[in-house]
Amino acid sequence: MASILKSAGIYDAKAPVVVSFSSRGPSPITRDILKPDLTAPGVDILAAWSPIGSMSVYEGDPRSVPYNIISGTSMSCPHASGAAAYIKSFHPTWSPAAIKSALMTTAYPMNQSSNTDAEFAYGAGHINPIKAVNPGLIYDAGEADYVTMLCGQGYNTTKLRLVTGDNSTCSAANNGTALDLNYPSMAVTVVSGKPFSVSFRRTVTNVGFPNSTYTPTVSSFPPGFQSMSYPSELPFKSVGETQSFTVTLSGMTSEYVLSTAITWSDGVHSVRSPIVVHSSSSS
Repeated sequence: MASILKSAGIYDAKAPVVVSFSSRGPSPITRDILKPDLTAPGVDILAAWSPIGSMSVYEGDPRSVPYNIISGTSMSCPHASGAAAYIKSFHPTWSPAAIKSALMTTAYPMNQSSNTDAEFAYGAGHINPIKAVNPGLIYDAGEADYVTMLCGQGYNTTKLRLVTGDNSTCSAANNGTALDLNYPSMAVTVVSGKPFSVSFRRTVTNVGFPNSTYTPTVSSFPPGFQSMSYPSELPFKSVGETQSFTVTLSGMTSEYVLSTAITWSDGVHSVRSPIVVHSSSSS
């Protein structure tokens, strides 16, 4: 006979921590898009379980249960999916990119000292569904934005149509880069020990208050960054208005990862985007 007792919250300055078996970045396919996007609860999760399947990974285990406690991305993914559906219920017209932006820019920043892989372990941070309902600003993107990025990644028209399922084409007119995809995070791979200069162009849409002004705060300026420029403010007159801006970084580093974050705030909303410079031995 088992009993489930009342749970109690315990403060832990190191929490949350990304478990050792969780996948890490950078993405081997597109290193200039930070992965993972964010984290969600995925360890020792009590959830419904199919009575047809075994309760363990051992072959021949005859036990059958309606609930089980398991760990993995199979548990964190439902948390993130549920949070996305929760946001969609408040904003039924938002695109998948807008919902992802809301989740990423409102995530809890995580502790680098407890997560040695830093942003390559937790991305933008730990999911905060309540705050994500009202993010203030969103980084939106549509099919055309991703087509432009894929064409810049070396896709030809034949390969592109396998992804899009339509008559999209790659040409000089839509040959973009991953750096310019309107993503809620910013990342770039540079050559170790050589100077770099990179610009991230982004567009945000106001989903907060009309007649609001967002000002930026940068969390840190790590060694290896020589200069960093960005606008002093983003003014909005109405909801739905867009503003574009550019963040430019230059420097030189031999460190595996340099990271900071830029947060736009109007005094009520905080819209945080991690910025990661990843060095490699070759271009």
